[in-house]
Amino acid sequence: MDSDFPLLSVFLYMLWFFCFVLWIFLLFTVVTDVFRSQDLSGWGKAGWTAAILILPLIGVLAYLIVRGHSMHERQNRDAAAAADLWRAQVRSAAGRPSTADELSRLAELRDHGVISSNEFEREKTKILA
Repeated sequence: MDSDFPLLSVFLYMLWFFCFVLWIFLLFTVVTDVFRSQDLSGWGKAGWTAAILILPLIGVLAYLIVRGHSMHERQNRDAAAAADLWRAQVRSAAGRPSTADELSRLAELRDHGVISSNEFEREKTKILA
């Protein structure tokens, strides 16, 4: 059959290769999620990992059925934490003045008559919030 339709043979090999890559991706995603889960105990993580390694197809399908609904929540939580960390690092690298520096600058402006006491209090509330 392979010699009769060489293009079909190439297509089937590509399809099998794609399915294999998809399976490897799914396997790594599930194993990563097992270890990312903070609500699983050590024994729970060991059990799921053993199930995935001993019976890969059944283990992965069982994990997706039992715990798949919360995989995106853990992924989103980790992404939000990474984004917050990145923002904090950018702020610190940008040299944003500290709260005390901003308050002293506002006090100087008030003392020199550039802003009123009401404006000073309003801006101070924004800085301290």
